[in-house]
Amino acid sequence: MADDLPLLLGLLLVAAAGTATVLVRDPVRQSFLLSLLGLALALVFLLLQAPDVALSQLAVGSALTPLMVLLSVRKVRRKARSERREEHE
Repeated sequence: MADDLPLLLGLLLVAAAGTATVLVRDPVRQSFLLSLLGLALALVFLLLQAPDVALSQLAVGSALTPLMVLLSVRKVRRKARSERREEHE
């Protein structure tokens, strides 16, 4: 039972991070929570003795995916800002 405690805590962290990611409305905050979710999943995979999957999750889920979300949000906001400027001119 005590051996399962770290895994249980990791799964609770995954559930909390996933729920928070869905409930937050701001895309920038969502990307940070998505990164936290990726870290939590990497921890769970490590606890399940899958270090290769944990490393892949760490790279993709914690770094690349949130970065792509942030870059996409930035581009959309810049485009919306430039369109608003064109309307005023």
